[in-house]
Amino acid sequence: MNAPATSFTALRPRLFAVAYRMTGMRADAEDILQDAWLRWHEADRSQIQIPEAWLTTVVTRLAIDRLREARRERADYIGQWLPEPLVEAAPDPLQQLEHVGELSLAFLALLEKLTPWERAAFLLRESFDLDYAEISGMLGKTQAAVRQLVHRAKARLQDQSPRFEVTPQAHLDLLQRFAHASARGDESALMALLDENAIYSSDGGGKVMATLRPLQGAGRLGLFYKCLARLYDGQTVHYALAWVNGQLGLLRYNEGKLDCVMEITHDGERIRTIHVMRNPDKLALIDPAVSQIGPDTRLVL
Repeated sequence: MNAPATSFTALRPRLFAVAYRMTGMRADAEDILQDAWLRWHEADRSQIQIPEAWLTTVVTRLAIDRLREARRERADYIGQWLPEPLVEAAPDPLQQLEHVGELSLAFLALLEKLTPWERAAFLLRESFDLDYAEISGMLGKTQAAVRQLVHRAKARLQDQSPRFEVTPQAHLDLLQRFAHASARGDESALMALLDENAIYSSDGGGKVMATLRPLQGAGRLGLFYKCLARLYDGQTVHYALAWVNGQLGLLRYNEGKLDCVMEITHDGERIRTIHVMRNPDKLALIDPAVSQIGPDTRLVL
């Protein structure tokens, strides 16, 4: 393998992390990396002092352009648009080093409130720990402008992305209890698990059944899952555990076919948010080897 390929391959996980956090789409991130590789291959590397900085700049600029296009496309999107989940059989050690909480679907959905430039400045600063001078060079803006972008981003996200210290066992226990209660449509059990202001969001892409707007409130969500269980009555529904964006989530199967990917956030006792991906276009990109029900992951309901 030649030196350019070796350098790019070594940096690829971090570059993908930047592109995915910027766009919220695996496919877009992969396209951006392909474009970045072509530019890297054609560049005069004798003029590139720090490959990582050069490539991060290219990827960030490409991601900003893609995000602008995506915003226009999503104006016609049917229902709620949610980030495409990254589903793995086991956690990626590199992701564990890259602020896993800031890889969650809940966090990425919040980033949709930001402009592309705010999103880039905020992520490079808060998720990738770059200093303002580095970000200034990457974005082609003054350090004062970058500081203002980060400040505005933090103000937009203030108090909307709470952080809770939850043990892995508490997270697993709550996922299992939720899977059992929702599969049975047990309204009282669900109410005991849900925060009174819990929010449910789902993305069907206009192709399968999904809520057009978020549902909020334990009462509404308890009734919703009760009705959903009735809808699935007579069908074989299973839940399985998988790593969704760096943390344990749920896969729901209907008649053996992957029906949705679910990410749940909570404070250790009550569920705060439920993000559900049902868009078949986004589910189709999940590795079939990961999305199959296995004896080690299937939850007995």
